[in-house]
Amino acid sequence: MPRIPIFRLGGSQNSSAPPKLAASTPSIALRGLLVGVDNLRHDVVLSNRVCEAARAHIAKLLARHGELEGLLSTEIQPKQGGPSWLRKKTAQALPRSGEAADLKELLAELLVSTLNYAKKDGKLSLDVLARLGIIKFLRAEMNSQFAQVLERCRILIKGYDGGRQESAIQHRERLAAFQVRKKIILRKVGQDLFQTFREIEKETLGRTRRSLFGEETDDGTYDNYPLFLNRLAFQEDGRDDYLCAEHYVMLGNWDRDPDRYGRLREIFSGYLRSLYGEEISGETIDSWMNVPENAVTLVGTGTPDESTDDGMLQQDRLSAWVRLLEDENVMENVIASYQVVPLLSEYAPRINPQQLKNALIDRTECDRVERMIQEYGKLSPTSLYAAVAKVAGCRGGERGKIAARFLQDFLRYHRDLRRLEVLNAALDSINLAGNERVRALSKVNGTLYEFLLPEEQQQSEGERVLRHVIMKADVRDSTRLTRTMMDKGLNPASYFSLNFYDPVNKLLAKYGAQKVFLEGDAIILAILEREGQAGLAVSRACVLAREMIEIVRGYNELVQRSGMPPLELGVGITLQDSAPLYLMDGDHQIMISEALNESDRLSSCNKKARKVMESKAGPFHVYAFQSGEMEPGGNPEDTILSFNLGGIRMNQAAFEKLQQEISLQPLAVKLPAALASSDKSEYKLFAGMVPVDRDIFRKVVVRQSRIPKINASDFSVKGWTDRCYYEVCTDPMIYAALEKKKGAGR
Repeated sequence: MPRIPIFRLGGSQNSSAPPKLAASTPSIALRGLLVGVDNLRHDVVLSNRVCEAARAHIAKLLARHGELEGLLSTEIQPKQGGPSWLRKKTAQALPRSGEAADLKELLAELLVSTLNYAKKDGKLSLDVLARLGIIKFLRAEMNSQFAQVLERCRILIKGYDGGRQESAIQHRERLAAFQVRKKIILRKVGQDLFQTFREIEKETLGRTRRSLFGEETDDGTYDNYPLFLNRLAFQEDGRDDYLCAEHYVMLGNWDRDPDRYGRLREIFSGYLRSLYGEEISGETIDSWMNVPENAVTLVGTGTPDESTDDGMLQQDRLSAWVRLLEDENVMENVIASYQVVPLLSEYAPRINPQQLKNALIDRTECDRVERMIQEYGKLSPTSLYAAVAKVAGCRGGERGKIAARFLQDFLRYHRDLRRLEVLNAALDSINLAGNERVRALSKVNGTLYEFLLPEEQQQSEGERVLRHVIMKADVRDSTRLTRTMMDKGLNPASYFSLNFYDPVNKLLAKYGAQKVFLEGDAIILAILEREGQAGLAVSRACVLAREMIEIVRGYNELVQRSGMPPLELGVGITLQDSAPLYLMDGDHQIMISEALNESDRLSSCNKKARKVMESKAGPFHVYAFQSGEMEPGGNPEDTILSFNLGGIRMNQAAFEKLQQEISLQPLAVKLPAALASSDKSEYKLFAGMVPVDRDIFRKVVVRQSRIPKINASDFSVKGWTDRCYYEVCTDPMIYAALEKKKGAGR
């Protein structure tokens, strides 16, 4: 190994300290999780549905990239009297073309379910554990399915009769090529799986995670997630020439290559020590190399702005970096690494990628490659000659641009290689418990982590209800409304049904709500939170209530044009931290719950409060006032006057549970001035995103206000109590103001 020259930059660099570099050290920590029965690894079980879909999908990818789809398609319709093993294989035939999307859907559903599980348990590391388990399973299945596809093809070829010998020969040649190209095929399958994971993260998981846990966690668990979006995650060692050429830079692999990864790392370490001093430790250098942006900080993008001091310093450091690469006989290899990329699609894999690259800078190797091209017959050396000329003609400033680009690509590769090493070490700590005995032992000891789809969770964990939310939607002045319509010869029953009950019924399945019972002027709904399900009962109730208000508001705009009276609602949401009770009326279940009475109170609207507040409520639709003093031993609610017109009011337990379910952030937004005087400076707003479905999120804004003491005669404020009430805001002005502020902050 030649000695790395240590140099000092001249000119202005001596009078200026080198730039400060960012540092990063990848790691995975599974905090708070129990090890399994072997006291070393975490026992993990994955959804059987997802596993079966993944096996079929990987088999399809292998067949596609291995060009075996034509042969394997004969499995789909075996002879009626064929052997039993072949009939059994029919069930494992290649999946239909649409099933690639099916795997993505199932993976997304499983990972969203895992995030909900992690939120319920208060440990984001559970989600990290699930991702490790999925990656370990998929990696193992890539090799397992390769062997199975190979065996299936061999059996099918043996089954060909004498009249199909020509086809059998062609299939044998394809099968031989499939075996030879194993590394290439597995790389392509791995990249397809990586792309699926990246799309799921971008479309669903990132937003869901932020919705449930906020932008970051105190324990730094978010730092784990970049390791799963590593393009090398499905590679054995990350040293694939094609992958590096396409997404990083193709380094040397042979012992005689001067641009091997290890040697380049030593060269760059020497470069850094020449800038920052010999005392810089290897750990510090490694942490700097894990941040590709440091390349731009050091040498810019290859064309520094020399009109500024920083630009001149970058130019000095870039010139030194180019000289170092040239002194170490690496610069020509670096240039060839970029010029060889377009040649791979034309000449590889018939010609080894490293041979192609070396042919661009070595005359002897170029002659050897030229002879290989001529022997093959169907290829032309024209592209090779053009690339050789480009490498030889790279001079002056162009070399600086390539050196700067190379440094950034090399640091990206180094970072992802380090992330792969950490990921591989973490995968060793996962035990995919396939053995039934081990699984049963781990489960009975409480150390088995099962990551299942929602329907599988219900089968596995039962139907035990942990808590429930009651929501009552009450129609205001229904008696007067009914009488008014009947006086006009209209049918109030069909009016209520078409404009209220029917639209609400269509929403129930979407939010997992069930109807408790109907009254003539009200509907009472329940959302049960069961063991093993996502703990989002209050969140879903809030969004469901908002949709109900919006539906009624939309219908009101239509019916008022026809001269019919509008519907006015008040909604109350109550959480009870226990399962409801039931009594039986024949075959009919009747729910018993304290939450029923409280939701009735929260949805109500005092006539006197309505008369005073209706004209000056502003963008808020819920108010509560204390009139008079509570008698000793009395119920504090007896002194409360409630106003709820087109609003949603929740109890304190529901608000506290909502804060646990989603990330509620304090909100500072300028609202219209038409606020009730009784509420000035005595309220707080909170905003959050509720995951309704995998790709559907709804924003909620919650107002927390103190209850004022008032004179019952004129509602003038005498003071403030320590008690609060809570409103899920429904007025479009509030959400419009929030969006306006969000847009202004971009």
